[in-house]
Amino acid sequence: MDAAHATPSPSFTGSPTGPLRLLFLDAIRFWEFRRLFYNLALAGASLAWLFATWPHFRPALTLNSLLLFSVLALIANACYSAAYLIDIPMQLSALSAAWKRHRWILWLTGTLFALLIANYWIADEIYPDVH
Repeated sequence: MDAAHATPSPSFTGSPTGPLRLLFLDAIRFWEFRRLFYNLALAGASLAWLFATWPHFRPALTLNSLLLFSVLALIANACYSAAYLIDIPMQLSALSAAWKRHRWILWLTGTLFALLIANYWIADEIYPDVH
C-alpha cells in the first residue's frame, strides 16, 4: 500500500485550524454564554406558571413528570443549537462584520419565540389536563 494513501486526509481528522477555528470559537463564545439566559428565561416562565396556578399544578408534580420536563428542556436546548446553522454561514459571508454586530437580534428573536412556544405548550397542553 502506498504511504500517501495510508494517512487520512487532514481535512477529515482533528479540529479545524486557522481562521475556521477562530470562527467556531467566536460562535461558541457568543452563543454559549447567552444559552444561560435563554434557559433562565424558559425556567422563569415555567416557574411563573407553576407559582401563579399552584393549587392546580400540584397533582402534576410527580417523578414521572420530572422526566417529561427534562426531555422538554433537552429539546429546547437542541433548538437553541440551531442558531449555529445560521451563525456560521453568516460569519463566512461578506456580511460578517455587520452580522457580528447584530446577531443578538437572532438570539432575542429565538428566545422570545421559545417563550411563546413554552407558554402555549403549558397553557394548551399541560394546564387543561391537570386536575
